[in-house]
Amino acid sequence: MDHYQQLSFADAEYAHKGKVTRREKFLDQLNGLLPWQSMMAVIAPYYALGKGRGRKPFPLESILRAHVAQIVYNYSDPGLEDALYEIASLRRFCGIRLENVMRGDAYERRRLIASEIRK
Repeated sequence: MDHYQQLSFADAEYAHKGKVTRREKFLDQLNGLLPWQSMMAVIAPYYALGKGRGRKPFPLESILRAHVAQIVYNYSDPGLEDALYEIASLRRFCGIRLENVMRGDAYERRRLIASEIRK
């Protein structure tokens, strides 16, 4: 977490919980197992930099971690968005704060694409 950002209520509550869950243990093992820097080096030349108009993209490492979690837990795109919204340990693994999780984006994109295809 960026040291200039204020701690959110969700982060503060999560920081003081006592039990380490099986999911947290698994995500910690996964974190140590995968070569994150090597994978990011392969993807980085193709990743959007967020120049120009529109919403800035999430950091590459956060997106890579979210995709790994999506594969490991067999989440659909909307399922991953819901999981990131609901599961603090998954947000921590991905490096995404609760206030940055945009719910419904993937579903809305699919709906718009489907409506364009039908025209």
